[in-house]
Amino acid sequence: MTPADLAKEAADALATRTGIHRHAIAVTLGSGWKTAADHIGETVAEIPANEIPGFTASGIPGHSGTLRSVRAQNGEHVLVIGARTHYYEGKGVAAVVHGVRTAAAAGAHTMVLTNGAGGLKPTWTPGQPVLISDHINLTGTSPIIGANFIDLTDLYTNKLRAIARQVAPDLDEGVYTQLSGPHYETPAEVRMVRAIGGDIVGMSTALEAIAAREAGLDVLGLSLITNLAAGLQEGALNHQEVLEAGHAAEQRLGPLLAEIITGILNEEQA
Repeated sequence: MTPADLAKEAADALATRTGIHRHAIAVTLGSGWKTAADHIGETVAEIPANEIPGFTASGIPGHSGTLRSVRAQNGEHVLVIGARTHYYEGKGVAAVVHGVRTAAAAGAHTMVLTNGAGGLKPTWTPGQPVLISDHINLTGTSPIIGANFIDLTDLYTNKLRAIARQVAPDLDEGVYTQLSGPHYETPAEVRMVRAIGGDIVGMSTALEAIAAREAGLDVLGLSLITNLAAGLQEGALNHQEVLEAGHAAEQRLGPLLAEIITGILNEEQA
């Protein structure tokens, strides 16, 4: 079975389980963002991810491990993906981007990707949301197979970032850099990322964004800065720090993301 066939099977299973045959927007919720689904609208259905073809239960603390169909106030439906597969889990690139491809097969026109990440700008503080303006993919791989030359010039769609800034004019933005993980970056690697133009470091999102653009989706990316990157803060890095920063920011980030998604839906209907 090809990745496209598996995504179609997953979308069909979602339609059967939720009773919703088209989701206009999909959002993958990273650390710190999971309460957004509660603010978007009415939950129609919530399904353990491992009950849908191609998905597995989330093994990462801070992720819900479910797929949720939410009806927004304008009647459109949003697919909330709380079961992200990371590249470092060793399940292959196709598994990493399966959620994105399923979203496209389910009819989505927009993919919203969120994450918790390290910041390289000293003016950023833990708990601060940042728009992703572009990315650097340092995983050494791609979700695209064969001579399929996808243009990534406007990968993180300008019009979506403009909508986000209408909602929150103080949102800063930066270039996200995905490394393979699961270890955190060394101070030397952080200096390298800064030298090549990166502002944010993390272990997700870039591969998903590439697959989303291949599928024809508009992409919006948002990072929660959970800590300053290695060598830029005192002390060691640890995942508990990421979870604590995410938890502390949830009350603010959930409504913010929900308002941005509502703005996107309203713009599409206009």
